[in-house]
Amino acid sequence: MNDRRVFGVVGWKNSGKTTLVERLVAEFVRRGWRIATVKHAHHDADIDRSGTDSFRHRAAGATEVALVGGHRYAIMREQEEPTLAEILARLAPADLILIEGYKREPHVKIEVRSGEGEASAPPMAPNDPSIVAIAADQPTADQRLPWFRRDDITGIADFIAGQRQR
Repeated sequence: MNDRRVFGVVGWKNSGKTTLVERLVAEFVRRGWRIATVKHAHHDADIDRSGTDSFRHRAAGATEVALVGGHRYAIMREQEEPTLAEILARLAPADLILIEGYKREPHVKIEVRSGEGEASAPPMAPNDPSIVAIAADQPTADQRLPWFRRDDITGIADFIAGQRQR
């Protein structure tokens, strides 16, 4: 993943990944860290809306559209899904990049388990050596990895801060 500090949050749908990332961002910002995030979305996700000027630019054939406002901007590019490495290369410097999703990538990750509706969803950690911890409401049967309660944001943030990059 190059020399940038990245840490992933993975889990099955509705396991609490976004809530954990949101709370970790707030915790690290409270600690004075500069944080960037990457969220892997479903293939049909679109941040633009039909009828907006930028949407009209794209519909007319622009392959890249920059939408610029007073305090933020977004660049939308029409292309096949880029690799995670390509996305990371485009991000500004940060103390930590939290990645939600991208469960098949080799960066270090924590697996989030909700315990609800996941009876048929197998744990990811046994088959993924890049998962280095579990966040769940109850301790896991597998004691090989550190376990944190999903709401132990300070503990999880301390763990992430102490991780060395692979």
